[in-house]
Amino acid sequence: MARQPRLTIPGYPHHVIQRGNNRQPVFVDDRDRETLLELLTAYAASHKVAVHAWVLMDNHFHLLATPSTDTGLPLMMQAVGRRYVQLFNKRHARSGTLWEGRYRSTLVQTDRYLLACMAYIDLNPVRAGMVQRPADHRWSSHRHYIGLVQDRLLTPHPLAWGLGNTPFAREAAYADLVQQGIALDQQRALTESALKGWVLGDRSFLDALETRTDRRMTRGQAGRPVSRKPRDPDR
Repeated sequence: MARQPRLTIPGYPHHVIQRGNNRQPVFVDDRDRETLLELLTAYAASHKVAVHAWVLMDNHFHLLATPSTDTGLPLMMQAVGRRYVQLFNKRHARSGTLWEGRYRSTLVQTDRYLLACMAYIDLNPVRAGMVQRPADHRWSSHRHYIGLVQDRLLTPHPLAWGLGNTPFAREAAYADLVQQGIALDQQRALTESALKGWVLGDRSFLDALETRTDRRMTRGQAGRPVSRKPRDPDR
């Protein structure tokens, strides 16, 4: 089934995936990773996009971000993608494309899926067999939320702030949330919705967005089990 045209609505969190062409590595070393994070920090600010969570894998990366405008997220991703390829190609004496076409994204219902999406993003390196614990992976927002580092790229969502009344309580609650993991059906839903472009939420949330935008938000009933295992973006 073909993917939906990409939908961006300001004020809603979006789960974003950008992958390397033919699943080739998009980071050779830590300097490349630092370059991408610097670009994300700069362009997120200039295009008024709040980044709530992120992870850099070997051949792709994930973001959870809320744009303030209709064009903020696509403009940010276009600017980051274009400039990163220029710098990457120059540094590694190569030419040509790096990304697998345009980025993939979908809206997620805040109260139902935002924290689950953050945990999903944190657990990517674990699912891929890169590390045993999310905290062992330096290149994600997880270490910020459990109090190990301060990350200037991030704008914590109010739901994350609501996990506790003090920094220590929030950090402990978030670490526990991620340690509990997410259900397999949620994992599949988060993967497939982002790759296919279908909005992830319950029926009332989807109906409200359909009324607002005059377009279908999902191929079927929200929460419906998928009939096959979705393509894993972490492989």
